[in-house]
Amino acid sequence: MKKSLLALAAMGAFAGAAQAQSSVTVYGIIDVGFIGGNNRGFNATGNPQKSTYSSFGSSAESTSRLGFRGTEDLGGGMAAFFTIETALTPNTASNSLGGTNRQTFVGVRQKGIGEVSIGTQYTPIHIAIGQTSAGQQNNMVGDVIYPIAPGNNGNTVGDQAAIAGTNQNQTNTGAYTIRTNNMLRLQSANFAGFVGTAFYTMANQDNTQNSATSGGPNNKDGWGVGINYTWNKLLITANYQSFKANQPTSTGFTPWTAQSTALNATDNQQYYAATYDFGVLKAYIQYINRKATDEKNSNLYISRSAQQIGVRGFMTKTIEGWASYGMGKFDSIQANSVNFTGYQLGSNYWLSKRTNLYAIFGSTSQSSSTIAAQPSAGANNYAVGVRHTF
Repeated sequence: MKKSLLALAAMGAFAGAAQAQSSVTVYGIIDVGFIGGNNRGFNATGNPQKSTYSSFGSSAESTSRLGFRGTEDLGGGMAAFFTIETALTPNTASNSLGGTNRQTFVGVRQKGIGEVSIGTQYTPIHIAIGQTSAGQQNNMVGDVIYPIAPGNNGNTVGDQAAIAGTNQNQTNTGAYTIRTNNMLRLQSANFAGFVGTAFYTMANQDNTQNSATSGGPNNKDGWGVGINYTWNKLLITANYQSFKANQPTSTGFTPWTAQSTALNATDNQQYYAATYDFGVLKAYIQYINRKATDEKNSNLYISRSAQQIGVRGFMTKTIEGWASYGMGKFDSIQANSVNFTGYQLGSNYWLSKRTNLYAIFGSTSQSSSTIAAQPSAGANNYAVGVRHTF
């Protein structure tokens, strides 16, 4: 009897230890509120046009999401980890859990050395912007480093038509590639304030070429590096990433917004930024540049560069505010040149550590001397809402 009790106690202790070594966390964000604004520009024939919108929407301050992350202690300072994260749409009838696959990856880390992971993951530039942006990647217009198309209630746009300048919202999209699938990512531990990141992505195939316009190779790969340096209250980051999509038997040219849609493009992107925490507020300075070139014709390209400054801080223990201003230049395939500016003002009222009320206003404008039908355009965007994290 005593032996049985001892055995049960030993099994219970072992099970408890095993459970402590492995953990899974459910997390997410629900962001809903009132969103409105206007777009101003010209139609294809050069006539001025203006549209306004207002609705109860979602994801103005942060994209709503649901995620699962877990770790397992493998012993000797080694651990396995995973993340599964999908976007949520709180204000639609079908509150799809099968929305955008934001992240899905698995990896292994070694204490004091670093980690390696593989799957659908954010690029180094996207992660660095999240660390060095006054607006913290909200989904309102006015941020020239992390821009979205006006009037879409928080859904980012980065398609070929937008980045190529075939509509009035051209300067508000395509600043960089946010995420990509088939990514192998390496990240070092912190060594004297330095943290390095590198990745490689690959999806290559070669089908039987049945004609001049079908089959043949379809190769899509890319790589990138990034480094952060932290010293006391100063953070400096430098990042570069390059993608290539090569499909000789296909026509067309599409930058690397997503791996599945990229076509015949060499797409180079770089980002540099610094932040300094003065205590009362934190100051930000950012620069981004992107150039995508047609693999078949180097004279055809799309380029965009922008710089931005911002501040963020708490005015009281519960009221937080931020402001940013930026400008940049866009050149399209058609050799059209556009200058643009943008600014944002925002505030949070923190009800608790996980729940806040927010109010955000953003504005953007652009001007061009080379697009006769669309010499100027602009947009304003505002939102008030509530965000809860868990």
